[in-house]
Amino acid sequence: MAADIDLHLGRRLRRRRRLLGLTQQQLALQVGIRFQQIQKYECGANRISAARLWQLAEALETPVAYFYEGLAEALEAPAPGRAEVFSRRETLDLIQAFYQLDETPRRRLLDLAKSLHVEGAPAR
Repeated sequence: MAADIDLHLGRRLRRRRRLLGLTQQQLALQVGIRFQQIQKYECGANRISAARLWQLAEALETPVAYFYEGLAEALEAPAPGRAEVFSRRETLDLIQAFYQLDETPRRRLLDLAKSLHVEGAPAR
């Protein structure tokens, strides 16, 4: 179970870092470690201490709780399909572009995307 938690935290770390467009090297410099350590955190090979998690959260401008979001669900039944979607470059590009918009167009785009979703249709 501890390994599953380490994997989840690592995935969340990678997702947030990529969302901000940071390299492992850039993040490592911000928290005063080597980029290899970031690699080990992201793949779950090394555990992230509470102090280090705090530093990473500060560097990534997110609350510590972000890293634990979805953990209960991930421990119950991992969803590899969903994880694959978030690891795609196009997904990250879309999210970055979305957050570069002002609030009004962002809301409109979200409403448009929701209106295009057909209830019960499988996602591609």
